[in-house]
Amino acid sequence: METNYPWLSVSGFGSHIKSTQTKLIIQKKNGIEEYPLESVKNLLVVGGHTISSATITQLIKKGAVISFFESDGNPIGIISPFGYRNDPEIHHAQQTGSRHRYATAIAQGALKSRLFAINRLQENQNVSLLYEGESDFLYKSLDEMAYLIKLDEIRRLHRMTSDMYYEIMSRNTKPDFGFRRRTLRPQTDPINAMLSFGYAMLFGNCCVSLIGARLDPDIGLLHEGNGSLVNDIAESMKSEMIDPAVFMIARESLTPADFELTNDRCMLSDDLAKTLIKTFHDTINNNKIDEQVFNFSNAIRNNCDFKALY
Repeated sequence: METNYPWLSVSGFGSHIKSTQTKLIIQKKNGIEEYPLESVKNLLVVGGHTISSATITQLIKKGAVISFFESDGNPIGIISPFGYRNDPEIHHAQQTGSRHRYATAIAQGALKSRLFAINRLQENQNVSLLYEGESDFLYKSLDEMAYLIKLDEIRRLHRMTSDMYYEIMSRNTKPDFGFRRRTLRPQTDPINAMLSFGYAMLFGNCCVSLIGARLDPDIGLLHEGNGSLVNDIAESMKSEMIDPAVFMIARESLTPADFELTNDRCMLSDDLAKTLIKTFHDTINNNKIDEQVFNFSNAIRNNCDFKALY
């Protein structure tokens, strides 16, 4: 059964957002979508579109919030009803909920997704990427996460298994490209640069859904700092929505003409960037992200278990 989320996203460019007394109408190049005004609690406008002042007024009268984002998902601002305050209940739940409980679920979801990605790659490519003992260690780590007491312990094991994942995946890439493990910015090899490009797009999509659910994107669990909850939500999605496409391009079509190496960074060509944008628009599953955010919002509101999708 399809879930009706309390937020509605209009992405890309060129849509016309209109309304009647009872309906919100979104006119796109490939057709028209209509929604009852009463059902729209947060309209998320991502990219460049037109919206009439009459429609803004209609939505505000119904108590809706209109949130605006740049095309990459970076928040710009909101229009809200007079006297509006963001949901104090969910904000309080985020601040007081069991960080340990949800951080464990996120770390487990991320490791499960990466184990699945490794096994899928080995089957599809008919290769063996795991050294002796690595598989046992990763599966034991998955079990061990449930018994760790401190957040720092969960984070440390998550970092260790994540580092192992990228090192394992690097064994199926050409050594000439210089990818050995995941590195911090600035990236000095094309595979890390492509991964960062894709993760930035995924971050933007996750941020849109979180704001749609009226969650604070800076109150994280497994991660800390600005955008920490966005990174939490994205963590188990990376190995499904970004990594396979990047490693396939690296394996099948990447050439030295697709990037430029300077003294301290790797610059992707405009053509490769365009290819990546088109690819990730296809591989990033917004419905799954919405479901992940919706499940997390319900879990933290009701103080119940959360299972990260992967």
